[in-house]
Amino acid sequence: MKIWNEIWDYVKMIIIVVVVVLVVNNVVLINAKIPSESMENTIMTGTRVMGLKCAYWFSEPERGELIVFHPPDEPESLYVKRVIGLPGDTVEIIDGVTYVNGEALEEDYLAEPMAGSYGPYHVPEGHYFVMGDNRNHSLDARFWKNTYVSEDAISGKVYFSYWPKLRWIS
Repeated sequence: MKIWNEIWDYVKMIIIVVVVVLVVNNVVLINAKIPSESMENTIMTGTRVMGLKCAYWFSEPERGELIVFHPPDEPESLYVKRVIGLPGDTVEIIDGVTYVNGEALEEDYLAEPMAGSYGPYHVPEGHYFVMGDNRNHSLDARFWKNTYVSEDAISGKVYFSYWPKLRWIS
């Protein structure tokens, strides 16, 4: 009888571990891989990042944050981009300079100066305008059929990479 008690203790422990892992994986953490050069030099191609799904439970995304989301034109995919325009903002790119509500953004995270002019984009309520940090090599909101990311499509905020090396990302 003692052996069955020990086996039952192991089974309970395994069940608890599986439940904890499932809850953390489905409720707390979001995992994404960067498949292209669109976020370089902030996040390199092939890097795996981790974010928190709970980051926006009690607050809204802020300009400059890196988010994981389901893009409006490919809802089955996960993308990572930087928030540029908030609900109600007007975003316009003139000769490679990004303006939000008429003021130029300071974007020291850009891989290289951006080429071209785009917009203006008037961000609707409940939506965000996002772009990659490697603007000349990023297929982002400027090129999507459905330009804006719905608040409901945002899965979490990126905090760190864990492959190929562990580091905080801001």
